[in-house]
This record gives sequence, C-alpha cells and structure tokens, in this order.
Amino acid sequence: MSGKLIRLLGLGLRAGRVVVGVTGVRAQLQRDGLSCVVLAADASARTREKVERLARARGVSVLAGPAALDLGAGLGRRPVQAVGVADAGLARGLLRLGRSE
Repeated sequence: MSGKLIRLLGLGLRAGRVVVGVTGVRAQLQRDGLSCVVLAADASARTREKVERLARARGVSVLAGPAALDLGAGLGRRPVQAVGVADAGLARGLLRLGRSE
C-alpha cells in the first residue's frame, strides 16, 4: 500500500492539494482546509497527539502511512511526519486504499 499511497500523495502535491509537514498540516486543520491526514508510522508521540487530536476535533480522518524517511523520499523531501490532503476526491481514494490493505 505504501507505494500507491506515496504515488497518490505525489500527484496531489504536484496539483497543489497536499500540505507537507506538521506545522502546515496543523495550520490547515485549524482552517478546516483538509479532508484527511497521513501520519508517518514512526511519527513522534508529540506529533501524533497534536495532529490526531486536532484532526478528530475537526472530523478529519487520519491514515497511517509509511515511515517518515520513506514518506519524505517519495515526495522529494526530507523525512516527513505528517501530510495533509485538501482534495476530497484524493482523500477518498487514500482512505479506500487504507481500508483495502
């Protein structure tokens, strides 16, 4: 699943509908600008607590992703702990992919 998930996130990033990084994800969650969040499997406890709590409060689904190093590398970045998806269609596809695993 992680390869497909990263490819879909990459498409969303190129389209400008994905936010990379904890700070950006939290800011977009506070503005109700995200449809789902992908957290790295090895995200820190502090990151998980901050992002998951805010996402739950906003009714946004949280999906477990690959390790931060793999997630970042797949998006052409340094290690990434959180990615936010603003596009509702892309979010639905990611959530379906997560359920089919």
